[in-house]
Amino acid sequence: MAKDKIRFVCQSCAAAHAKWQGRCDACGEWNTLVEEAPVPRGPGPASKAGPGRRVEFVDLAGESAPPARMLTGIAELDRVLGGGFVESSAVLVGGDPGIGKSTILLQAAAHMAAAGHRTLYISGEEAVAQVRLRARRLGLEGAPLALASATALRDIVATLQAEKQAALVVIDSIQTMWLDTLDSAPGTVAQVRACAAELIRVAKSESFALVLVGHVTKEGTLAGPRVLEHMVDATLYFEGDRGHQFRILRATKNRFGATDEIGVFEMTEGGLVEVANPSALFLAERRGNISGSAVFAGVEGTRPVLVEVQALLSPSNGGSPRRSVVGWDSGRLSMLLAVLEARAGLNLGQNDVYLNIAGGLRIAEPAADLAVAAALVSAATDQPTDPDRVYFGEVGLSGEVRQVSQPEQRLREAQKLGFQAATLPRRIARGGRAAPQAEALRLDEIGHVADLVAPFAAKSVKPRA
Repeated sequence: MAKDKIRFVCQSCAAAHAKWQGRCDACGEWNTLVEEAPVPRGPGPASKAGPGRRVEFVDLAGESAPPARMLTGIAELDRVLGGGFVESSAVLVGGDPGIGKSTILLQAAAHMAAAGHRTLYISGEEAVAQVRLRARRLGLEGAPLALASATALRDIVATLQAEKQAALVVIDSIQTMWLDTLDSAPGTVAQVRACAAELIRVAKSESFALVLVGHVTKEGTLAGPRVLEHMVDATLYFEGDRGHQFRILRATKNRFGATDEIGVFEMTEGGLVEVANPSALFLAERRGNISGSAVFAGVEGTRPVLVEVQALLSPSNGGSPRRSVVGWDSGRLSMLLAVLEARAGLNLGQNDVYLNIAGGLRIAEPAADLAVAAALVSAATDQPTDPDRVYFGEVGLSGEVRQVSQPEQRLREAQKLGFQAATLPRRIARGGRAAPQAEALRLDEIGHVADLVAPFAAKSVKPRA
């Protein structure tokens, strides 16, 4: 029998190489190859285990009961999960160090334990005394939460199989788990993949909800192979800066709820406090008489959110003008600047452009194009936008303003917060259906970015060069 050879596995993309090299040929990352022993192969289809059993098929029209939910006691977390934890599900939580992953999970686990659910918290990074210290700081020391500090997967699996009443198990973190049948070090691709697969198998067989905490690389993605995100039922990311008081928990994958759903939290001395009305919080410090500011009516998952878009233009000192973006796509900003120059006649090419989404929220939907364009035009003409107006709509390369989804929810949220007008695409539905009407809300439908620039240009002597 041929002897298994040592291989070198990339810790970013899990590609295997026969020998070490500085750069991975598959993903192009540098210094990510780690020596690993090959994973032992199990019995194949033609082994002595015999043939498999026949798979039974059912009709698509059959009825299935919705999955039972376990509420965490934190409404924003329940919203992101789709209504609470689901029995036998696996959830992966990622985020930058110190952003609040362990804090929110300790709060949720303590609340569920106080509600009568058998909850286990296993930490591979902290000792039990450290977890107790954080719980005391959060005022949770009285919760009947079961704590343990362990990294050996064999011991953890044996314990979980003996715990027949467990409802929720938190593993903090998956990169610290170690399987003794593999020669790789903890945190490598083979260890992370094997440990996660074994923990998920136990969660499915023992019918408890599993939460895995994952480390994040400097690029902002979960460390380890991408297959880890495919193995779990839901993937949650913490967004925001550690120096900022707001934290946004976003569901990028959820088999039991809506994707791109967000929960907004505020970091305080007592832990993460949920924010029931994030729109009012994001707009609390807005000043309506300053140029370069516009309010975007967006939708994150199923929740409408109003945020302030800020733009600043300054003459470039020579060379290539600078484009700095926080909370939005820099490539889309360059496209929008080109459209405003080519289709609306604004001269913005020689200016440094700074764009910011206030509040730490990251916007990904194309509906923000119109609000960003309004902020840029306002900054270029030194004319403030209407402080009681919101904007939403997608801008095409020819300058047309395209329709976007869920306009009714955006308008209702704007009306609830006291806005009086909205600038939106001329047609918001197929067939040319008129825009939805909202009480005490004036709707201005435009079809081209030139219609957006015209009111600002009429108030200004000339656009800023």
